[in-house]
Amino acid sequence: MPIAVSSFVLDSFDEEAPFLEDPGIRYSRIRIAKTFKGDIEARSTVEMLSVRAESGAAGYVAVERIAGSVHGRSGSFAVLHIGTMAGASQWARWPVVPGSGTGDLARISGEGRIEIAPDGSHQLHLDYELS
Repeated sequence: MPIAVSSFVLDSFDEEAPFLEDPGIRYSRIRIAKTFKGDIEARSTVEMLSVRAESGAAGYVAVERIAGSVHGRSGSFAVLHIGTMAGASQWARWPVVPGSGTGDLARISGEGRIEIAPDGSHQLHLDYELS
């Protein structure tokens, strides 16, 4: 299975006012735009819902549309995000949405993971297949 590795930056991170608050807990919607450089040359838009506790623990779900190229093949596809964070403990999944690919990426499948370098930079590692 090929692996595409790309660094990415957040071009925007727009968090709306919380749509619900419990004591010490915020429920929010966030819109994010990213740019990818590397094996994936693309831009993306993300719609995220998050829950954050005053303790720093959090959870989120999101849908991300990535449009550009993967190893030179052009098109777009969607990735689901689900994750939790509590101190040093983190869990997350980023599966490609079946059937969401377009163009040369029409038959893409797979799953991504995010790696954070000691300097704080982020990389997406996408294990994928094009059948």
